[in-house]
Order: sequence, then structure tokens, then C-alpha cells
Amino acid sequence: MILTDYYKAEKLPESKSKLRYDVTQSTGNYEPFETIMSNKKGEQFFYYGDVPATFNGHVKRQAEKCITKGKNISSVFVPDVTLLFAYGDVNGTLDAILISFNDTYTIIEIFVARGQRNNKKSLYQLLCDGELQNEIEILRKNAKQLPK
Repeated sequence: MILTDYYKAEKLPESKSKLRYDVTQSTGNYEPFETIMSNKKGEQFFYYGDVPATFNGHVKRQAEKCITKGKNISSVFVPDVTLLFAYGDVNGTLDAILISFNDTYTIIEIFVARGQRNNKKSLYQLLCDGELQNEIEILRKNAKQLPK
């Protein structure tokens, strides 16, 4: 399998931040996310929003959005605005991520491909072509529900 880990995050109605997404399901074994996204209360969440001015100029010119939690987790690239898919890579790792949104952008699904940072655009194409659907379904099935 190319895709190794899965995180589903939702914009919860009681959230005070418009940019916050709480992780509600995950395979729970991707250490960078387990460390970065968790707080002292055991909650896992991140922020999805515009690229801050503090980002490197090269990335800021290309990335449409970013995933952050105190620091940059990933820049998010959206090559085709007619599709509900995006891609990025996990800051400080060799890992790629593929991102799927629901039509109202209230749910974000992140699929990690460990060691595939250099193949993220090709993986994005596979995602768009539906060729990763079996792997996606396996990861969804293996995900555990997290407390909200």
C-alpha cells in the first residue's frame, strides 16, 4: 500500500475558531501528527487556513492554504479548483499527504504516504483518477473513532 495513515477532521459547531478542525477518526499511528496535533487534554486538532505572511516566499507564492498547529504542518496545493482534492507534504519529513474535502469544506480527510514526498504530484493524479480508492477504503475501515 502506498497510503499508510489516515486522519479525518471535522469543523465542529461548538468550535470557537473558524479555522479549527477536530480529528474525529484516525489510524492513530503516524507519530508526527500524534505529537503535533495533540494537546494536554488529549484532543487532536489543527487549523486550516490561508498561508501566513511568515511562510517562506517560494511556498507562499505557490500554496493556496496551509495546515498549522502552532507551527506549519503542511502547505496545501490545489491544482484543480473543480475537484475536492489537494496535496502537500509534512514539514520536516519525507512524507506526502493527499487531502480530500467534502463539498462544504466541513470535513477534511488526510491520507499520509510515508516516504513519498517527491511523488506527491503523481499521487495526487492517482487520487484524482480514483486509483487509490481501495487503499482509501481500507484506511477508513481501520480508523478508530476519537472522542469529540
